[in-house]
Amino acid sequence: MTPAGLGMRRGALLSALLATALLAGCYETPLAPLDARLDNRLADVRLDPQALEASLNAYRAAHGLAPVRLDSQLTAMAQRQADAMVAGNALSHDVAGAFRARLAASGVEADEAGENLGAGYFSVDEAMEGWRGSAEHDANLRMAGATRIGVAIAKSPHTHYGVYWALELAADQHRPLDGLRIGAF
Repeated sequence: MTPAGLGMRRGALLSALLATALLAGCYETPLAPLDARLDNRLADVRLDPQALEASLNAYRAAHGLAPVRLDSQLTAMAQRQADAMVAGNALSHDVAGAFRARLAASGVEADEAGENLGAGYFSVDEAMEGWRGSAEHDANLRMAGATRIGVAIAKSPHTHYGVYWALELAADQHRPLDGLRIGAF
């Protein structure tokens, strides 16, 4: 083969390789678990809402605060938030919409409300420890006016953290929503 023929053949080969590389870049492979052990650990993760309620109430009592009770509206809101974080593979307060809008859409009326999110926690104790260790999250746990909570988790080994937590806290309503004090962390 002549040197010119080799050059043309190399050019065609390079073009074919480049086209293959470009096409391969468009193909998205499904996310795999970051760690093969994650599947087993996720299968063992359970949320016991009453255990979280008891843990939070013990913590609040130690700080001279009134107890909170589980609330079905806040629990449903928390589940939608946790599910949205898994679907979006994102630890984010806005993945399911703005907090105030989510409160209104859930029919939650409150003087004060807050949200704690977490990811990668494999137990209620880990979640509570993480939230107590963050000043902003801890402020929500110790929200003086809080009277009710909702908590939920969502899991998928095909996400960055595997398990996502949402804790919604709210006070009872005594004034219009436009005066709502929000703490979302």
